[in-house]
Amino acid sequence: MTFLLDNDGNLNVLQDTELAGDVVQFPICNWDPPVWSEPGNSMELVVAEPSYPKPSISLRPSGGISLGGAVDVRCRGQHRGVRFVLNKEGRHFAPVDSDGFEAVFPISNVRWDLGGSYSCSYHSRSEPFTVSYPSDPVELVVRDPSFPRPSIFLNPTGVTSPGSDVTIRCQGQLRDVRFFLHKAGHLNPQRHMDPAGDGAEFRIPTVGRQHGGNYSCSYRPRSEPFISSQPSDPVQLVVADRSESPAPPGLTSPTIARVSAAAAVLLLLFVAFVCFRKTRARKGATPRPSSPMVALKVPAHQDPIYASIDEGKQLQTPAEDDFFQNAKAYSMRKKNAQR
Repeated sequence: MTFLLDNDGNLNVLQDTELAGDVVQFPICNWDPPVWSEPGNSMELVVAEPSYPKPSISLRPSGGISLGGAVDVRCRGQHRGVRFVLNKEGRHFAPVDSDGFEAVFPISNVRWDLGGSYSCSYHSRSEPFTVSYPSDPVELVVRDPSFPRPSIFLNPTGVTSPGSDVTIRCQGQLRDVRFFLHKAGHLNPQRHMDPAGDGAEFRIPTVGRQHGGNYSCSYRPRSEPFISSQPSDPVQLVVADRSESPAPPGLTSPTIARVSAAAAVLLLLFVAFVCFRKTRARKGATPRPSSPMVALKVPAHQDPIYASIDEGKQLQTPAEDDFFQNAKAYSMRKKNAQR
């Protein structure tokens, strides 16, 4: 029999030989061994563990960080004794072991390349390739002091009635930017908008009490989404309370309070006067004459007669009627004597 040897279809090396026994040999001359490259970089295959709740992530301080400043990235999970990993595209951070529920990744001397979107995850120290799902991302924004500070305007100004429409306008000096509206007490920018010209308008329809607060705005170049200007000076949105009825023009809250207090005092004095007169009349007290020359006798057993308070008349008793009649008679006698 004749045996043929080929090299993967390459006819140039095709050889044949006849069997001279039970073994056939094909001699190969000028053999070039295959050349292998160095091994590539290693890659980790990580499996997400559904039983690990995803952690939360936050920045301290929150908001934009000035160039050269410092910030702490905090990751918090629901398991103790785990290893936290901070994730950012294009950058590696050393993992941090935690005996509690939280780990801190300090970043000092913030540079331009540190701006970006961050997330974190954690895994057991004994099983490094079984990790939790990543946290929701948080943005680290670096503020550029060379950008002019924007300005902010509120329309309408002053106290806003509930249900009204409010427009907040932000205006800057650079083109091809994106404006962001911030509200004090919130960690991330509330809304963003591409400008029409050199400014952008944020409309808040049907304003409620939850919309009240201090607002400011900033802008970022579209080509550098994590580089920001300094925030504008704040503007305050004040929303009136529906439960409070508006005061008449010219009356402020302190004035109304003083008038109410004075009215209450007068009412108490009037009630005390009426009670005093009733008590005195029941005891049969004799009124003191206005002149020492006039002697008056008050009937001993007569009930006092009171006018109606609602009609606005004065309270009178029979003794008071006699007193005025005697005084009038005395005055007439004195005039006749002088004549």
